Amino acid sequence: MVVLTKKLAFPIDHGIGVLGFPHALGGFIVAVLVLSPEAMSASRAALENQLQRSINIFLGSVLATISLTIPAVLTIGMITGEHIILGLTGEESVMLLATLLVSILTFASGKTNVLQGAVHILLFLAYIMLIFD
Repeated sequence: MVVLTKKLAFPIDHGIGVLGFPHALGGFIVAVLVLSPEAMSASRAALENQLQRSINIFLGSVLATISLTIPAVLTIGMITGEHIILGLTGEESVMLLATLLVSILTFASGKTNVLQGAVHILLFLAYIMLIFD
């Protein structure tokens, strides 16, 4: 998936530039492509009512992102002399906090329901809306 994403990065950036979309959309599209196998497996596990398996897949994906991707980006930035900023804007900080709180409420109970899933989907849609704001 990473090789495919690398080959698609230039056409994605070109298309975003031509269409006048925000640059953050490129990062979002690349992240969706890279994380799609884990997302499909976790979704399948959730549909089969295997919450523990779904959470394990999610946590493995997060661990790979935090422990591999971010250090790699920072290392490449240092080698090339580029200034890398990993900070969040005010709106993104609020979205992150809301997502963390909803996740704690969802997973602390041990059981989930459709309403909690709908809240997570709404938070995701709000995040996508903020990309275009």
